Amino acid sequence: MADKGNDPAVIWQTMLGELEKGFNSFANEAMASPEFSKMMNQVGGVTAGAQKQLGELMEKYLLAMNLPSRAQLVGMAERLQSIEGQLNEIKTLLHQVHHNSLSPESGYGAPRPPRTKRPPSEGEPK
Repeated sequence: MADKGNDPAVIWQTMLGELEKGFNSFANEAMASPEFSKMMNQVGGVTAGAQKQLGELMEKYLLAMNLPSRAQLVGMAERLQSIEGQLNEIKTLLHQVHHNSLSPESGYGAPRPPRTKRPPSEGEPK
């Protein structure tokens, strides 16, 4: 077997382990400083501003292309949900009225005449 001191895999693993330890200690020291926190806060603010500007730019672009914006689509979806709710209420009321008109004790609808006509027997003319 090869000596562990001469094995390239062991040397590589040791080197990477030491490199990782050094990087972790450097990152921990950097993140503990107030300058790092300030810088990250500034980066977050810049990102939020850029995102807002991109949204406004997209809205202008969609308006120029005569396409609905996200806000307009959300508004249409909310209106459609409201309309669907109203239609469901109307449908329920129609089913109730129909059911009530079929019940004999209700005063809705005209009473049906009795069925007195019989089918012709085999010997009778039609």
